[in-house]
Amino acid sequence: MARQVWQVLKTKHCERIGEIASLEVHLIFPADILPDQGPRVIGHRCSHGLRCNQLDSPTCQWAGTLPGYDPFC
Repeated sequence: MARQVWQVLKTKHCERIGEIASLEVHLIFPADILPDQGPRVIGHRCSHGLRCNQLDSPTCQWAGTLPGYDPFC
């Protein structure tokens, strides 16, 4: 059976919220019968994305409110 996990890819101090934020990647690892395949990347998210969406101004692309700004770059 396939296994799904969220793994931390990068961490950085976010200037918008003033805390440490993590860029997380959603991985699906194949079943044990397919050991030679690597995991599939399904999506990315910021650990504070929901909190940033509640702010009055646009924050970054990982919160989905400002596509041109990537704080983890």
